[in-house]
Amino acid sequence: MADEESGRFVAGQTALVVPVPEAEAVVRPWRDRFDPAARAGVPAHVTVVFPFLPASLVDAGTCAALDEIFGQHRSFEVRFEKSGRFPGVLYLAPTPDAPFRGLTDAVVERWPEAPPYGGKYDPHPHLTVAQGQDEAVLDVIEAGLRPGLPFTARVPTVDLVAYDGTGWLHRASFALR
Repeated sequence: MADEESGRFVAGQTALVVPVPEAEAVVRPWRDRFDPAARAGVPAHVTVVFPFLPASLVDAGTCAALDEIFGQHRSFEVRFEKSGRFPGVLYLAPTPDAPFRGLTDAVVERWPEAPPYGGKYDPHPHLTVAQGQDEAVLDVIEAGLRPGLPFTARVPTVDLVAYDGTGWLHRASFALR
């Protein structure tokens, strides 16, 4: 979730994420060392939209709209059984990924001015484990993850988090039905 240009977070950024507490035992040791989002206070998660609206624009009306949007989607189970890579990034791939895509699509339909990753990348649901590392380091991390796979997680909520300049803070949770 780092700003792609600077590699840092920007105060006032927000994100919509699905927390995956079931992943913590498997990924926490790696994320703490190799994922800036973990060091900034974001739990293991699958991103729905980052960046979302600037924090200054997220008000009660925005939260009510998010509550309505996410309330139209069913909670679901997801399985993490394999890893994948983007350049310099190691992630766990959720199966199925269609429910995550549906959540992202619904938010973007309502707020087209907030495309995932600023429109730079096609959204691809994933749980980041490490980023900014060379392939040899990612190989070691990937091998270390294998004994913890597969695992299943329940997805009952989407969280709104905001970066205050020091860390990511939980602002709200929105229940799926």
